[in-house]
Amino acid sequence: MRTVCGRLESRFNYSATIVYNTFPWPNASSIQKKEIESLSEKILLVRENFPQKTLAQLYDPDLMPAELLEAHQALDVAVEKLYRERPFKGSSERLEHLFKLYEKLTSNNSDNQANGELW
Repeated sequence: MRTVCGRLESRFNYSATIVYNTFPWPNASSIQKKEIESLSEKILLVRENFPQKTLAQLYDPDLMPAELLEAHQALDVAVEKLYRERPFKGSSERLEHLFKLYEKLTSNNSDNQANGELW
């Protein structure tokens, strides 16, 4: 997101067509999809435990409730495993991997469009 989205002043400017719809999501089994869905729902349920807090307060790095942080970390691990079993060493390695997938996705898309196929 930090690499491809725009900015409005110092804030990130999200766009469905630039940030999320172009994200190379790996093929996942139905079991993996259910796990991701379950972990995502867990985050929403944990957030409901703090009705007095705004999203900004919940996601303040210094004030984030431990149980919300743990729920996000569990989802992060599950999503990362969709890309490969071995954890990434850090953000740079993860980003490099994602850009390689994106490059492959877009080059395949161009080839398929030339053949009259969308994907």
